[in-house]
Amino acid sequence: MNADALANLINWINRAVIFGTVIMYGSLGELLTEKSGNMNLGTPGTMCIGGAFGFAGAYLYEINAENPSAYLVILIGLLCAFGSAALAGLLFSFITTTLRANQNVTGLALTTFGLGLAKFIGMIIIPEGTTTVKAKFANEVFSRTLLHGQAGSTFSKIFFNYGFMMYLAIITAIVLHLFLTRSRKGLNLRAVGENPATADAMGINVSRYKYLATVIGSGIAGLGGVYYILDYNYGGWSTQAALSIQALGWLALALVIFAIWKPLNTIWGSYVFGVFYWLFNFISVFGLKVTSAQSSLVEAVPYVVTIFVLILVSVRRSRENQGPAALGLSYFREER
Repeated sequence: MNADALANLINWINRAVIFGTVIMYGSLGELLTEKSGNMNLGTPGTMCIGGAFGFAGAYLYEINAENPSAYLVILIGLLCAFGSAALAGLLFSFITTTLRANQNVTGLALTTFGLGLAKFIGMIIIPEGTTTVKAKFANEVFSRTLLHGQAGSTFSKIFFNYGFMMYLAIITAIVLHLFLTRSRKGLNLRAVGENPATADAMGINVSRYKYLATVIGSGIAGLGGVYYILDYNYGGWSTQAALSIQALGWLALALVIFAIWKPLNTIWGSYVFGVFYWLFNFISVFGLKVTSAQSSLVEAVPYVVTIFVLILVSVRRSRENQGPAALGLSYFREER
């Protein structure tokens, strides 16, 4: 492989990993939510909200501070993203857990609301007469690689050529795995998702676990939105940014099923999604040339793979490959 082909291959891997990290955050947040029995189809909207408020917080701090601090821009961006998305999760929890409304309808409404709210925030920030605004300093901080001294080796370009949030996503997946499998609270949460009536009879506060899982899960999903803007999208917010985040939110929902509700599977699963998503842009790495008609088919590959995996998981009906038994069902204590 010549130097140009190797450089293209590394660039493909880099973009695939960064893209995959965006949907990894969304899928981890939704996975935690679904473990409580709540199915939040509002995750795409939640990611839009996190991206809009996270970007707004970092950008407004950046342009108003004489000497902006890297630590503060990170802290403000993450807190605004997590906090705003968590509030969206709180709204979903109140409607579905307290008011016992239909979860699917509530989630779809939240997605529409989140998209509209993100667009509204963008209209306030973007100067009149333009379509894009960029947080240059925030982008520099969020995309800054960790090991500058090893930037020349192929190994470091593949594994260390990313901002801190990529590694934070992997750590989050590992911590979530340990929480769900090795801690009492994690086991209680899984019990709530499998059989809330039995969990309630055991003295577990079902509503509390549903609220906490959904609020924290939504906050994690919101981090995917701000990561998309401040790293993957080079710090730029445009009039179409919210629509792009929403599209990735739907992939994040599919990734939960792709990973068969196991946090560690979201790590490699998200990167597989990323590789297929960027296949169209880097198909020349294999020395192939495609016509404009064929390119449309190549662009559809990640979605075809998603459909195939969903069918495969549905056909394999082993209990360990299925979601929580009470997923999407409201719990009525009076019927216990």
